[in-house]
Amino acid sequence: MTTPAGSGAGFGSVSWWGLSPALDLQADILPGPPVDPDSEANTEHEIPELDVLLLGSVDGRHLLRTLARAALWPRRRFRFYVLENNLEAVARHMLIFSLALEDPEKMGLQGKGNLNMKFSIGVPWRVGKNRRGDRERSETFLEVWGNALLRPAVATFVCAQADRLAHLVPEPDRLAEQLPWLSLGALKFRERDALEAIFRFWAGGEKGPEAFPMSRLWDSRLRHYLGSRYDARRGVSDWDLHMKLHDRGARVIHTREFRRWRDTGVAFELRDSSAYHVPNRTLASGRLLSHRGERVAARGYWGDIATGPFVAFGIEADDESLLRTSNGQPVKTAGEITQHNVTELFREVAAWGRPRAGQGAPEEEARCDGGGTREPAPGPESFTVHFLPLGSAQTLHHKSCYKGRFQLLYVSCGMVHLLSPELGACVAPRGHLIVELARYLVDLRQEQLQGFSTRVEELAQAAGFAPQPGARSSETFARFYKSEDSVPGCIDPAVESGTLTPEALGPPPEALAPPLQTMIPPSEDLTQALEGQTPPSEPLKLPSESQVSLSQVLAPPTGRQTPKPESLI
Repeated sequence: MTTPAGSGAGFGSVSWWGLSPALDLQADILPGPPVDPDSEANTEHEIPELDVLLLGSVDGRHLLRTLARAALWPRRRFRFYVLENNLEAVARHMLIFSLALEDPEKMGLQGKGNLNMKFSIGVPWRVGKNRRGDRERSETFLEVWGNALLRPAVATFVCAQADRLAHLVPEPDRLAEQLPWLSLGALKFRERDALEAIFRFWAGGEKGPEAFPMSRLWDSRLRHYLGSRYDARRGVSDWDLHMKLHDRGARVIHTREFRRWRDTGVAFELRDSSAYHVPNRTLASGRLLSHRGERVAARGYWGDIATGPFVAFGIEADDESLLRTSNGQPVKTAGEITQHNVTELFREVAAWGRPRAGQGAPEEEARCDGGGTREPAPGPESFTVHFLPLGSAQTLHHKSCYKGRFQLLYVSCGMVHLLSPELGACVAPRGHLIVELARYLVDLRQEQLQGFSTRVEELAQAAGFAPQPGARSSETFARFYKSEDSVPGCIDPAVESGTLTPEALGPPPEALAPPLQTMIPPSEDLTQALEGQTPPSEPLKLPSESQVSLSQVLAPPTGRQTPKPESLI
């Protein structure tokens, strides 16, 4: 069977990296250019709070970019509220932020030589040590974030950090002391238990490569995605790169690195290719599959195999010299630009300042619960990342602490179906909405991309938003604002009732994503996937929206309830 062009099957049912460049979220909220952060108007007593709700940000790139650029803007206290559709994404958020925010020496990344880091010739020792730590941290991040296979030293680091997080999750006091920027208070107890189980799996709770045979699972996904085109996969890869990604603005992605990622899942080859052979367990997720007439829980790789992790940090740069061309060809690859951007990102975050112990999380939860705990007086560098329960997008407005609270709402392209009047009620008047478009989904044709954008505008209008006046034109993000007099009852009856014309809806749903059964590996591969089944299977029974396909965005709205997994199998 050949997967037809435009099926969307390559996107997968779980997102591990963003399909758009990292944003400085303050740039979409504050008017005018950045100002002097040390101006007299910015006193400690006038520092406002910025509350941001992010649906499906998956890799924290927007949060890290916002923190890195915070020194260019007036001082603010950040409160990021993150809602994902699977707990594995929450766990990756925690690991990524721990790597980005904590001292490299404390995490065992610097001074021990455990990652085989090379010294810079001619660089003073102290400067060389600092650069060594920055580069080592960024390389570790890139491998964990975007590679299917890891070097043994990086795998050892992941195991150590996962074991540490597994012990912190069930102990809120220790968690608040060691990770003051993190708040899990809103998660349900069973979600925290499942989160602990995920970390224990990452830490090697199930020994041996057969617990998660990444290379075999990747090849199985690739074979099923390409079908009869598998033997011509290099030609397919080149076509998708040159005729789609390059035409849509990602010209810096090199043919060699894209082919390598499509074949092996290794996007960033920072050492010899033979060094990458340990499965990256952070890319594992659970899913309910139909096997011999029964529903079983299986662990596998259900993420992206079409676009890759190059878009998030690799196609734009503040340093324009990285994007220059010679004879019409970019002089730097997406991998090189990504490494440079991530290294500078971590340096800027470190220079801006890390959160101080004991600030933010406990008091914030008490305030949200209606308690009388006094708001602390953190420094200008303070921020907190709050993780919300799975499937809570349509119920947040029932809590007074969330209703009309957020100055900015960000929605990824894989979570657009959750954009509704109920979610819009959580945004403050004159608040902003940023929606990630499907520009870099290679399985979608141009007319489908246009249909997706049209549908996003309709959903935003139904949720009480209007196009942002004066917003810069973009094919990657759609920007809206919430007018003060907007009410859900004042929308087009055709939009509210779901009786939109076929022209407005774009291609039919079946043209965008096949039934989920078609994404299930063949029986022999499913048997292998079941060998890595999670004991217990409780993490796999949690409500999940990860199996919702993008076709829902283009289908007429028949209700605002997220389908249960049982209805998707």
